[in-house]
Amino acid sequence: MSDLPRKAVTRTVKLAALPLGFAGRATWGLGKRIGGKSAEIVAREVQQRTADQLFRVLGELKGGAMKLGQALSVFEAALPEEMAGPYRAALTKLQEAAPPMPTRTVHSVLEARLGEEWRELFLEFRDKPSAAASIGQVHRAVWHDGRQVAVKVQYPGAGEALLSDLTQLSRFARMLGPLVPGMDIKPLITELRDRVAEELDYGLEAEAQRAHAEVFADDPDVVVPGVVHQCDQVLVTEWLDGIPLAEIIADGTAEQRDRAGQLLAGFLFSGPARTGLLHADPHPGNFRLLPDGDDEEDVAGWRLGVLDFGTVDRLPGGLPETIGVSLRLALEGDSAGVYALLREEGFVKEGIDLDPDAVLEYLLPIIEPAEADEFTFSREWIRGQAARLADMRSPAHQLGKQLNLPPSYLLIHRVTLSTIGVLCQLNATVRMRDELEAWLPGFLPGGDADPAPVEAHA
Repeated sequence: MSDLPRKAVTRTVKLAALPLGFAGRATWGLGKRIGGKSAEIVAREVQQRTADQLFRVLGELKGGAMKLGQALSVFEAALPEEMAGPYRAALTKLQEAAPPMPTRTVHSVLEARLGEEWRELFLEFRDKPSAAASIGQVHRAVWHDGRQVAVKVQYPGAGEALLSDLTQLSRFARMLGPLVPGMDIKPLITELRDRVAEELDYGLEAEAQRAHAEVFADDPDVVVPGVVHQCDQVLVTEWLDGIPLAEIIADGTAEQRDRAGQLLAGFLFSGPARTGLLHADPHPGNFRLLPDGDDEEDVAGWRLGVLDFGTVDRLPGGLPETIGVSLRLALEGDSAGVYALLREEGFVKEGIDLDPDAVLEYLLPIIEPAEADEFTFSREWIRGQAARLADMRSPAHQLGKQLNLPPSYLLIHRVTLSTIGVLCQLNATVRMRDELEAWLPGFLPGGDADPAPVEAHA
């Protein structure tokens, strides 16, 4: 591969091969069953081939295709095990690696953005990338003052590729259904497309990372690398060693999983309250676990390293108080109060009338983690939730179709779901209620956003 494939027609052909390939393998599988192989064995082979193709195409194209793959990877815990198994390895590869761009392309970008003498800025620069993501790849280097740094270089044509991919993917999102059963992919693609311009702007990313690094500078639980240098298409930050979260998901002990989960939940809720920003790309590739230098076995001393601030939601007042109040009222069983808030915020559109008790019944299983002092996020739990909401015959599915997601809550919703997906991959036991009480406005009694009684909808 000489460069990031940029021609729309080339990329479209590759992307179109995903659903077409699935259809072809289904036909191949039918032939195998006729030939005497059991349906279970054939299904496993078909899924494995599909997973292999999914990683190859999405990773190879980078851009919006890989972005979609990364977003989907955090939801694999919700799939039935017979489907999740073959996809797990292929999708999680997208969190940490992808085919690199050629060295000459990296050098040309650095020369164009840092100047012909760019090498003088570094005491050492490793041509082999340490990580590759959807719009850029990271190289380890030593800055001229001796600091270990990560140099993120944006792929040439990344913006064009992102928009092209996501446009094409949205056109046959329904055909991608078999790749991840039970998930409505089109809204996810639309939301990713809306964030393209922001993620391509390394200036905005540097600004968000500086804000987090300053606030969390002395934090005992969270580490954010400082920004060293930034210009168009190049971002240099302090290097962060640590254990990739994906490794803890794959091989971590119960204690390591619980610690990672608690740190992740703490960062999710404390970040907006402390910085006015929500880190909006919570897939495992963006997190590291940092053991205490004196005692690596002391899991309680581990900290969470946070990377990649290319996508953030700007929340100057922290997370909306409405979330905390409605969550508290739901746990108190106040269906009328919850329904009044949902109507006020636009979750229930004008002209639609729902039974408040039915709405509360719909919500309670989803907010179960907030009810207990400790909650174990598991694949079994999230699969049960996914099955309940995806079953077209269920009351929950029918009610869910009548609810609306206001634009201001889109990113918050995706981040929350993604984080829950990662916690379920970890199988972590988390004191979620502690985090909500500490950081979520309105969750504790005494807030200003409690609604007055609404007789019309009680």
